[in-house]
Amino acid sequence: MLTKRDLLRSAAVVVAGAAIARPSLLMAQSYPDIVEAKDIAEEGFIYGLPLVMNYAVMHEFAVDKNSGQFKAPFNELDNMSHVATPEDTAIVTPNSDTPYSILWLDLRAEPMVISVPAVEKERYYSVQLIDGNTYNFGYIGSRATGSDSGSYLVAGPDWKGEKPAGIKQVFSSTTPFVFANFRTQLINLEDLPNVEKMQAGYNVQPLSTFLKQPAPPAAPKIEFLPATTQGIKDNFFDYLDAALEFVPATEEDRAIRAKLARIGVGPGKSFDFKDLPIAHKLEIGLGMKDGDEKVAKFAASGNKIINGWSVGSFFGDRNFYKGDWLKRAAAAKAGLYGNDAVEAMYPFTRTDATGETLDASKHNYTITFPAGQLPPVNSFWSVTIYDGKSQLLIKNPINRYLINSPMLPGMKKNEDGSLTVYIQKDSPGADKEANWLPAPNDTVYLVMRLYWPKSEAPSILPVGEGTWQPPGINVAQ
Repeated sequence: MLTKRDLLRSAAVVVAGAAIARPSLLMAQSYPDIVEAKDIAEEGFIYGLPLVMNYAVMHEFAVDKNSGQFKAPFNELDNMSHVATPEDTAIVTPNSDTPYSILWLDLRAEPMVISVPAVEKERYYSVQLIDGNTYNFGYIGSRATGSDSGSYLVAGPDWKGEKPAGIKQVFSSTTPFVFANFRTQLINLEDLPNVEKMQAGYNVQPLSTFLKQPAPPAAPKIEFLPATTQGIKDNFFDYLDAALEFVPATEEDRAIRAKLARIGVGPGKSFDFKDLPIAHKLEIGLGMKDGDEKVAKFAASGNKIINGWSVGSFFGDRNFYKGDWLKRAAAAKAGLYGNDAVEAMYPFTRTDATGETLDASKHNYTITFPAGQLPPVNSFWSVTIYDGKSQLLIKNPINRYLINSPMLPGMKKNEDGSLTVYIQKDSPGADKEANWLPAPNDTVYLVMRLYWPKSEAPSILPVGEGTWQPPGINVAQ
């Protein structure tokens, strides 16, 4: 949420980019009046938020080797042998269930081939394919393609070839840059060597190498506009300018992109803020603020509230969104790169069962799963705790950021067979510590992850109408 301080800063210094189409020139070419400029800024913020967040992550992960979050250059796989910790700050609500393998694809020169090894059926894994529109345009993995080995082709928007021999499936992206996000289930810390062995079996190569053919000419080098996730608020339209260079226009977004062009945002344009009249600066800042508030409101209320948990499905492919930019922005704000509902469900909450804000500086909390009513999944489930403001993991004395189903054998059940999790900043005592989810000395954000949710009853599906419901969080008595 933009604060007053953020707004004042935006009025003074927000987004001063390299000038191609300077505002002074734009003003002479029927630049929108202040009311229309505010409306365009608001609509543009909602449309552009996921694109900007994705661009900033791409720059930190695959472009800037000094970002502190750099993983590997384009088309090179980085296998992370640890789960997310408080040191991982590039993505909000990071997943600490599954070690990631990070792969950013540059598909401009030719398609890339992702190959996966055979996986034991008991271990969940997935490769989520996300384009620059933040559409989940394809899946490889336990649910989508099974546990057998195989090779899969990922192609950019300009590739028109047929499926080559030896390729099980072709996935087509709307953009030339793609994030392939690998998740490999870690059963427990002793299981890490098995995860590393499986990660070593993941492979990525150009299609020409896969086919043993000569490589096409390399794509031109790009001078990316530097971007950080921390700099989004102050540089929003600069970043959107840069992101749109690599997001080809589609039928759904031509109207909003035409509006953005009127304030100098888009391919071949440059949003240069500093020369605008002060009234326009203020109105564009207000437009961004109003857009941010609409996104936050939708993220909080666009789902069905069940026992205090927000249950819905914000993530999907191009056909899922159908140009609903507010839903797409809410998805990014709730947790960038979330899965489709059939792959994983993400009930989340900032409140207890009565609707009061979760604040571990004031209360201790419990969540109790009745006997026989643990989350119904084909794979596994977890409950992860985050700082309520930053949505990042919090340092704690036992380095525990979640409770998940692989931990059940070491947890204590109640006499009636139910399972209680203790959510508080201080230890509940040695006899209950196995069930303790350490909380910050502040507000709390909780996310439940249900990997490969069951489709038959009891189930959390259909979304918001399932026969299984997450139990409410209560103030400890």
